Amino acid sequence: MTLSGSLAGRAGRLPGYHRRMTADRRRPILVVDDDAKIVRLVRTYLERAGYEVLEASDGERAIRLAAEADPALLVLDLMLPVVDGLSVLETIRLRADTPVIILSARGTTADRIAGLTVGADDYLPKPFSPAELVARVQRVLERSAGSAASGVAADEAPLRHDGLVVDRARHLVEVDGRRVELSVTELRLLTALLEADARVLSRDQLLDAVYGLDSSAVLDRTIDVLVKRLRQKLGDSPDAPRFIATVRGAGYRLARSP
Repeated sequence: MTLSGSLAGRAGRLPGYHRRMTADRRRPILVVDDDAKIVRLVRTYLERAGYEVLEASDGERAIRLAAEADPALLVLDLMLPVVDGLSVLETIRLRADTPVIILSARGTTADRIAGLTVGADDYLPKPFSPAELVARVQRVLERSAGSAASGVAADEAPLRHDGLVVDRARHLVEVDGRRVELSVTELRLLTALLEADARVLSRDQLLDAVYGLDSSAVLDRTIDVLVKRLRQKLGDSPDAPRFIATVRGAGYRLARSP
């Protein structure tokens, strides 16, 4: 199998962002694929790395196991029997922010964008390097460790902007008192914009804030997808932004308060 992408990336450009943290191995990794050979391969490498592994060969069982076992992360194929992978991801995103890495033979740019739009944290096309997959699992789990991984102190005051409240220590987001469920990547992007205040952040800077050293393997278009998803969840409009403003040819910034 071939290595589909290098994990060596650009150095972080946002001060204080990078902090390594041991990934949580107390909760299992759920591997979802109808190809038994792929499952055995992934399981072997993950177990060698010290992870407990659960398996599901169809989408229906994946949804059930995700609810029962509360896995630390899902490795998810898209072409599944009974319930397809994107539907599994949509269902999980309705009730949890469990990190998801899509592992699929559908590796076109359109497929990747579709997966990221629904809420995947990473996307690795087949054929793949199992060693790279393990590295990506480690990285995603480090990112999802939340406030400790991002260098946020537990007692740090919540960020606020025009009815938006972001409590990073507790991973809580509210808009006008309404709870908003965000994935780890969405929260990191929103936090970067809030911390930058009125400064414009380029797509490269936002990629570094969200993905860190992994950002070289991520499509630039990913930031646009994440911003679109954030706006939908926050009830924001790109034409009359309340929270996230587009600066054409430069990137994004926090919208000015009325």
